[in-house]
Amino acid sequence: MMSFGWLAFASPWLLVALLALPIIWWLLRVTPPAPRFVRFPAIRLLFNIQQKEETPARTPLWLLLLRMALATLIILAVAHPLLNPAAEFRGTGPVVLVVDNDWTSGRNWNARRQLLLDLIDQAEREQRGVMLLATAATATPLAAPKLLRAADARDAVQALQPQPWSADHEASLKALGAAQVAADATVVWLSDGLDGRSTGAFADALAKLGHLRVVTDADIDQPLLLRPPATEGDALVAPIERATGGAGRPVHVQAVAENGAVLASRVTQLKPGERTVRAALELPTELRNRVARLVIDGEHTAGAVVLLDERWRRRPVGMVSTGNLDVGQPLLSELYYLDRALSPFAEVRRGSVGDLLSRELSVVILPDASVPSEAERKRLAGWVDQGGMLVRFAGPRLAESDDDLVPVKLRRGDRSFGGAMSWTKPVTLAPFEETSPFAHLAVPSDVTVTRQVLAEPSADLGSKTWVRLSDGTPLITAARREKGWIVLVHTTANPDWSNLALSGLFVEMLRRMVALSRGVAEGATEIGLPPRELLDGFGRSQQPTAAAVAIPAGAFSQTAVGPRHPPGFYGTDAVRRSLNLSARLPELKPLGDLPIGAEQGSYGAARAVDIKPWLLVAALIIALADLLISLFLRGLVPLRLGRATPAIVVAVALAAAVLPSNRAWAESGDADSFAIAATGDARLAYVRTGDGAVDEVSVAAMRGLAAVLRNRTAVEPTDQPIGVNLETDELAFFPMLYWPITGGQQPPSAAAAEKLNRYMRNGGVLLFDIRDQGDVGGTGVLQLRRLVHGMIIPPLIPVPVDHVLTKSFYLLQDFPGRTAGGKVWIEQPEYSVHDGVSSIIIGTNDWGGAWAIDANDRPMFPVVPGGEQQREMAYRVGVNITMYALTGNYKADQVHIPTILRRLGQ
Repeated sequence: MMSFGWLAFASPWLLVALLALPIIWWLLRVTPPAPRFVRFPAIRLLFNIQQKEETPARTPLWLLLLRMALATLIILAVAHPLLNPAAEFRGTGPVVLVVDNDWTSGRNWNARRQLLLDLIDQAEREQRGVMLLATAATATPLAAPKLLRAADARDAVQALQPQPWSADHEASLKALGAAQVAADATVVWLSDGLDGRSTGAFADALAKLGHLRVVTDADIDQPLLLRPPATEGDALVAPIERATGGAGRPVHVQAVAENGAVLASRVTQLKPGERTVRAALELPTELRNRVARLVIDGEHTAGAVVLLDERWRRRPVGMVSTGNLDVGQPLLSELYYLDRALSPFAEVRRGSVGDLLSRELSVVILPDASVPSEAERKRLAGWVDQGGMLVRFAGPRLAESDDDLVPVKLRRGDRSFGGAMSWTKPVTLAPFEETSPFAHLAVPSDVTVTRQVLAEPSADLGSKTWVRLSDGTPLITAARREKGWIVLVHTTANPDWSNLALSGLFVEMLRRMVALSRGVAEGATEIGLPPRELLDGFGRSQQPTAAAVAIPAGAFSQTAVGPRHPPGFYGTDAVRRSLNLSARLPELKPLGDLPIGAEQGSYGAARAVDIKPWLLVAALIIALADLLISLFLRGLVPLRLGRATPAIVVAVALAAAVLPSNRAWAESGDADSFAIAATGDARLAYVRTGDGAVDEVSVAAMRGLAAVLRNRTAVEPTDQPIGVNLETDELAFFPMLYWPITGGQQPPSAAAAEKLNRYMRNGGVLLFDIRDQGDVGGTGVLQLRRLVHGMIIPPLIPVPVDHVLTKSFYLLQDFPGRTAGGKVWIEQPEYSVHDGVSSIIIGTNDWGGAWAIDANDRPMFPVVPGGEQQREMAYRVGVNITMYALTGNYKADQVHIPTILRRLGQ
């Protein structure tokens, strides 16, 4: 390869053929054109006897220049020119491509894959073999890379996917050592930019193979890691981390429900030089208990997703209180100790049994001081039967009563320790058994019990015992009652009978019991936890793979994330736990010093552009033009346009060489070409955002929606949508514009904003797709407000249930897309100047993501939570919106026909 800065030639030796251009010029100049053939019947001797000779004696200059241009284009094309060429490979050996396809790669995987493909193309041009090594662990040990042909290497890269765990440089080092790499190789390492175990040794091993080039993320594009949140009052506080303190950037954290609805969002700022920041999301208890995951918007990695199980839910716990007992001496009150122990992780409510059970509760705690009446016991029993958990504490009142709302039969009276008439000294707690919900909790040696209520011996007493004293007597017993639980602590909730209430163990035991109220308590099951819903390398939910296996019971907290245990939800309907990647990762550290001589770059470098096909196309068109001109000069083409004909043919040929396709017309700023493309056929249109990935999704979405419209309606748009540039393109050709909202869009200029205002005044419909399910504080909504700042936006309202949009083609009740649950906003009818038809439709459900199809007409993205049924409804939403834009309030008029007929007396 020969490089001249921004231009390079893959086969520069072929440029020697340019030396033959003078010879070609001389040959073309001295060779006269073929004589013109004229039909010459004898009668024509009588006319124009002195006719001038019209056939030239030599080739015209303009035709010589055309043919010289043809020869030059062919020579340049076979020399294989490249614009913005990549750095030239050093050495003569194979090209070793190493890619960290770990959790960091999902956010810019397309850029990494494209870089790999470009490198393979470059290796193919230099006729060098390729070796590919992906460092993320797999279910089988990493194999030594083998030498591949370029075509096979491309297939391997296309099949490669990011993995939701860390790169294994230690295993990669072993695989590299087993490879047969020829000397003088070129090594390109697409690194995650993080330092881990054996990363330094791995870099040294790569450098020994040949010249090493390391590609990492730019400083502003460092991957972000979302750590599991802590609970602080009513807020979930999630730490966000990056490897180095780079440039400042905003971070948008969202709390997402099971159905994909965004329940809360928070935009925080990573200041320049900061490595960590905390995002606090405050939610009411009802919403907080619906949160299934926290995500960093825009990251698309497993490290930017934290799955939340019952451990993060703030359960409502009711404490039965018949009055303000011991107000003057709170340290004597059981309610005081229970409230202090429960408040850090639960919402504590006080009141009578009737007041508490009138609201949703997870647990009801009944201290000994609160004696329920017979009616209250019956109501509590019914609540437990429906799935509630009742936790009772013993004391003097329970010891002397005949209460049957207990898990085991009790002896009358109580047992005391340490006194003159006691059995022995105060007793400590025995270690918790593996079958106990409190398994793996440390038992303090200073926690003792001085009095307790004893359980009557029975055959099933052992199976109902959760905690024992060191002498074997039960301290906490529990029993299933229909769908719920009844738990009894055989001592008081204050220090009267035990100092358990003064210990940290008391808090942890209550936490486990509250968690068990929803079926999640570590150690509460003897079975393993099978995978239920896993995350892929992009942080998206997927069904368990064949390689994923169950996590053994009792080993969840020690389980490492990897191919056998990907991040996700594990368990059953009764017990579900979340395994998060970020909880298992150490502190992020930047990549250490590289070996001497290694180069370093970033993924943001410009791609090489191969201009050989364009040169060959131009040469072909010029050759066809030359053929037409030759036929004309010989009189074989019956054109009678005079002497200007050759020049016209050349101009048409040259114009055809540069005219783009219909879709390219739509992308250009040529008004005439754009008008021809827009009006030649019915087309759907979208607003070009400047983000290539988003615009590609918009094209795919319009193709998918067009296919549905062709199959189901009388509207027949073509398969080629048009991308509209708001600054340069005319908008009047389109009844509707699909406008996806992205964070990087620049607001339209004043002229473009006025053009949009005119478009809406003339009946056009703007369909804004915020895509992030954002609430009023979401970044998508804020970005939309910034984009429409210069436009005249009428007052908006949510779509009424009887609006035309709900029945313009299909009967709809909601408007799902790739997600569901977001509202759709339209113009208030009284402010509309188009007979009640809204010029603006705003949605947050990512319609484009649900409509988008790939080249094989298959959906590009999954939809949650409704799957393909939800996608069908999303297509119906698109049909309704399109028909609404085309027909306006036509269906609204139709529904009034019965009333009109009645008024007419018919």
